Amino acid sequence: MVFTALLYASLAIFTIGLIYKISTWFSRKIGISAKDITTSKRVSAAVKGILGVIFSVKILTLIKVLILDVVLQRRILKEDFLRWFMHMLIYIGFMLLLLMHALEDFISEPLFTDYYSTVNPFMFLRDLFGLMVIIGVGIAIYRRFILKVPRLKTKAMDHYAIIILAVIMISGIMLEGVKITSHTEFQTMVEDWAGLTPEDDPDEIMALESYWVKDFGVVSPNVKAPFDQDALSQGQEIHEESCMDCHSAPQWAFTGYAFAKISKPIALALDRADASNILWYIHFLACFIGLAYLPFSKMFHIFSTPISLLANAVMEKGKSDPANIATRQAMELDACMRCGTCSLRCSSSTAFDALGNEYILPSEKMAFLKTLASGKNLSQEELLAIQEGIYLCTNCDRCTVVCPAGIDLRELWFNVREDLVQRGYPEPLILSPFSFYRGLNRENISEDDYVKPLEGTSRVVAGKFEQVMDPSTPISFKDREIVELNKLPSSSTFSYCFGCQNCTTVCPVVVSYENPRETLGLLPHQVMNCLGLGLVEMASGPRMLWDCVTCYQCQEHCPQNVQVTDIFFQLKNLAVKNAVKASREGPSDSKAA
Repeated sequence: MVFTALLYASLAIFTIGLIYKISTWFSRKIGISAKDITTSKRVSAAVKGILGVIFSVKILTLIKVLILDVVLQRRILKEDFLRWFMHMLIYIGFMLLLLMHALEDFISEPLFTDYYSTVNPFMFLRDLFGLMVIIGVGIAIYRRFILKVPRLKTKAMDHYAIIILAVIMISGIMLEGVKITSHTEFQTMVEDWAGLTPEDDPDEIMALESYWVKDFGVVSPNVKAPFDQDALSQGQEIHEESCMDCHSAPQWAFTGYAFAKISKPIALALDRADASNILWYIHFLACFIGLAYLPFSKMFHIFSTPISLLANAVMEKGKSDPANIATRQAMELDACMRCGTCSLRCSSSTAFDALGNEYILPSEKMAFLKTLASGKNLSQEELLAIQEGIYLCTNCDRCTVVCPAGIDLRELWFNVREDLVQRGYPEPLILSPFSFYRGLNRENISEDDYVKPLEGTSRVVAGKFEQVMDPSTPISFKDREIVELNKLPSSSTFSYCFGCQNCTTVCPVVVSYENPRETLGLLPHQVMNCLGLGLVEMASGPRMLWDCVTCYQCQEHCPQNVQVTDIFFQLKNLAVKNAVKASREGPSDSKAA
């Protein structure tokens, strides 16, 4: 009764957790695209979208993806056979055990009228599925801790998934093996199923016991080889009359039988210690805990990943309802299994090797975004780290192409990137070539949202100096920065400038404005003049640097061979370096600026 109550409690928690998880797909808002879409609109759009797919030719696409990507795991097979084999073993073995054995009261018994867990084919299949999971867990341990796949991060949730699966499977095998050898279990079976009691039928019980000791692996304190042939024949008859319908030969339970053979020398001691009850409690408690915690753990992806694959197969950017895209992106955070495939293929991963910021890796960004989407408070340091990771993305789309869960990572990064820059934490990288993809998608961003972070970051990079040459502005010479700049290739060529303004005359950015001095702050030749006066920080502040299209017209037309464009690059690098350093040393000051 207690364990029946625990089973129903676990199922209740599982159901509540499942409902909660699904509800977050419609309530959590990822990035700027979902900020004005209500939950009710997302639910209605999802229902409309699902019905639209079912009653259209897209249903054929769903069937194709279901077979190839969900059942056969084609995407994983393309990347790594060993990982595919591991995943198939764990996924198929676990799901079949869950349906056939763990939920036998709800599935197996209603479907099969003669169902008993101790008869074939159910007994054999249970051991087969359990062995599949154990082999899969073994491969997972090998890949993570021995093979050490590059950029495959192991977190506490990964340890939990491995441990809970191992405990469930190993305790189940040990429980089965101890039951095979247990004399106490044999006596209980005789009384409950054969209807024999020691007082009424002692000879028949001894005959049946002899038969079970010989052929079924029971270890008895009363009966040992050699056996009386008449007793064995009598025991076989009783077995066929009373036991055969609900007990197949234990050899079919090959994993449990193997443990029974190994533990046979200590079987009587285990029986006296009531090991079968102890293992039963361990096994079922582990199952209940695993089932109840499944919606809140990494293992939830066994449900969310197939949904992600199916959803992405029939959705298209620009055609699908924005409400459904917002729902899909929230769901994709749960679909991510943190397998590390995206991080292994990431073109920005070399930046992780140089900077050590793990949020540069796509799989680590996904884990962080779940925290961000849940509304938890994040430190300034964490936000700066994820901003850097998001902005170092080169939008190469490699992560999206190889993702086994079908997650549109590039679209997700862009969406979240905009959310982060609107939070008021200036990110110097949005003024660098890494913002190119943002510019290409400008039509998807409102004008105010597009300009605001650019202006804020410009102020931070410019520091406390004005962006125009004003003799009354107090100037602070920084010898360290001058020395640092002079060390860079071509940077000292600014000293050759004699102010002919040829660079400014040929600049396509300057000619684009009616009043370029007011808009750009400093013109190209004025930036060179600043450097000649040692005003490095002022030279790194004007908008001219960040609006430069790097056409090299100024550099090609300079009569003095001043490397104007190259100097602009060096100034931008220096400005960003100082701004990032300042933001990390005093984030609140940077934000105030």
